[in-house]
Formats: sequence, structure tokens, C-alpha cells
Amino acid sequence: MRTIASWLTARPVNTVLGLALSLMLPFAQVLSGAVMVTAMLALGTGRTALRAGAALLLLAALFALLGNAVPQLVANALVAWLPAALLALLMRRSGSLTLTLQVSVIAAIAITVGFHALVGDPVAFWEARLAELAAAFAGMGLDEQAALLSEQSAVLAPQMTMLFVLVSWSLTALVLALGYTLYQELPDARGRYGRFCDVNLGRVLAFAMAVASVLALLSNAAWLQTLAFVMFVVFWVQGLAIMHWLQSDGPLPVLNLLLVTALAVLGYTDAWFDYRTRMRAARAKR
Repeated sequence: MRTIASWLTARPVNTVLGLALSLMLPFAQVLSGAVMVTAMLALGTGRTALRAGAALLLLAALFALLGNAVPQLVANALVAWLPAALLALLMRRSGSLTLTLQVSVIAAIAITVGFHALVGDPVAFWEARLAELAAAFAGMGLDEQAALLSEQSAVLAPQMTMLFVLVSWSLTALVLALGYTLYQELPDARGRYGRFCDVNLGRVLAFAMAVASVLALLSNAAWLQTLAFVMFVVFWVQGLAIMHWLQSDGPLPVLNLLLVTALAVLGYTDAWFDYRTRMRAARAKR
């Protein structure tokens, strides 16, 4: 990874190629977003913006030459680069990885509440979107998938808001972590904005999640249930930080659905009990 980080930041043309090529790869939102985070942290906003513009112009010219849709390219670039650039900018200004992740959680909370306020009935909104998707599948000849989606629409629609917010936030957090990991391979960059293994979302967010859960239970309000679930599951990143702290010289563990849930529980309880401080104190007494 050190070779990749050094190559990306060595010359302007390397950054341009890195941003352009990563946008064409599978999982472009994660890979190209991570390249954007690395460039922003290493080069600053101005130089990164110029190189991102050059990468976009290069790809647009190639797309136009091949007869592909340029607007879709621009949309893909914005989805991959804009959230990554904003979080990297916040990290540069705040000097803290932990604070940046905390702000991203607050943004996810605001989006969840704002979405419910905007659409009024999220279930009806998602049922309409799923029906459109089923029709698109049918138009492509995927009749079995279209039928399955139509049959499961009533089950999926109530869960779609929380899934949308959580997947979007989790991908953004992953992009930030990967980009920061790559950046730390550069000379004199290690630990500049804090270590991932020390991330702690804090008791304020943990308390807010507890309050939202109690209110959701008492009121049975759909938006509060969604909010409480979102605020709970984001703690998987703190659970992952603990796992990384326990094996700080090794790679981050590979996640699956069960592990994400376990990490969320671990991260949420750590916000209250601060396991790492307790373990450090226990080790010091040995």
C-alpha cells in the first residue's frame, strides 16, 4: 500500500490517472472514494480539485468518443467523490478521525429524520420505487426477479429507509477508513489525525440512541424506530475499532452480517464502559 500511496501523490498525472481508473473499476464508489480521501489529505483541497476535474474531463472525452452517456459518468463521479472529499476536508479542518466519524453519524441521523419529514409516508414511497424497479426488471426480460420483487414489496418497503441510510453511511465510513489507511502509508503521515483503533463515537450518541429507543417503544412511531435502529447499528464501526485495537498489528477483520451486529453491540457498550481504557489499566497493574 505504501507504493500505491506514494505513486498517487508523486505527480499530478498519477493522481489524475488514479482517480479516473478507480472510477472505472468494480466497487468504484469505495475504491475511487478512497483515492479521493488519500489525495485530499495528502495534497489539499485546491490541488485535488484540479486533478479530479482533469480526471473527469479525461473520462468524459473517452466516454463521448465511445458513444457512452457522459451525464451518468458525472453522476457516478459525484456519488464517489463528493462525500469522500467533504469528510476528508472535515478531517483536515478538525484534525480528528473520531470527530469526523461522529459528524457523519449526526448527518445520517439528520438525513433519516429529514427523509421522513419530506416524504410523509416512507412505506408508500418505497413501494412505488420498488414497483418501478420491478417494472424495469420485467422490461429487461427478468420476469422471475420482477415477480419476486413484487411479491416481497410489502416486506421490503418498511425496511428500506433504514437500509438505505445504513448502507450509504457504512460505505462512506469504509471509504474514509480505507483512504485514511492509504494516506498513513506516506512518510510522516501515520497517526496524524488519530488512529482508527482508538475511534469512539462517545456517550452522547449512545445516550441519544437509548432515548430514541425508549421513545420508539413508547410511541410506536415508525420514524423513531428507524432512527433508533440506525443510531444503534452505526456503532459497528466502534466495535471494529476495538477488534482492530486488540490486533493492531494485523489486518482489519472481514465483516459479515452477524459480525456487523456483534460489532454494533460491542461498539455501543464501549461508548458507556470504555473497554480499552479498562484493559490498559488492567495491563498496567500486571
